[in-house]
Amino acid sequence: MSDRTGLFSGDDPFEIARRWLAEAEASEINDPNAIAVSTVDADGMPNVRMVLLKEIEKDAFVFYTNYESRKGQEIEASGKAAFVMHWKSLRRQIRVRGTVTREEGEKADAYYASRSLKSRLGAWASKQSKPLNSRGELMAEVARLTVKLGTNPPRPEFWGGYRVLPTEIEFWADGAFRLHDRFRWERDAVEMSWNISRLNP
Repeated sequence: MSDRTGLFSGDDPFEIARRWLAEAEASEINDPNAIAVSTVDADGMPNVRMVLLKEIEKDAFVFYTNYESRKGQEIEASGKAAFVMHWKSLRRQIRVRGTVTREEGEKADAYYASRSLKSRLGAWASKQSKPLNSRGELMAEVARLTVKLGTNPPRPEFWGGYRVLPTEIEFWADGAFRLHDRFRWERDAVEMSWNISRLNP
């Protein structure tokens, strides 16, 4: 598309996303890699929550979580998710929709091992999204697991990554008088080529 220049230039949407994220890392005060992940439950009721994007691969976006959490259960049931990254400092956002697969191999092990010990033990202790009687109960479980697992706990089987393989990516940048610039990349399946269109603001 002839007017897809400047911020929007490039033939690879993942490279554009990496470029935008790198710019945000220099200007966004907290968590420039934060994304709002949306899933739906069995009744079609949506849920959304913030997580941290950990990698933009050549063809996917990766984040990590507890597979037994509500988001994990909903992803497992539908095999789909959407998310948005928004950078207030840059006045830009990226929206993504697609299918989801697990990342539970060596990359998940390596990322888990790179986290602080307290975060690793916290992943073991938290029954994410389940009711909790008190914070004291949670901290007691962390203490118990610290004694049991030591200083090098393995990655729990119920904790790992999700890889979002997009069928749609939209890049949005703020424009004067609310005449924003929007470009949507879409394809029918992940193995197909992209179609790119400019959208009305």
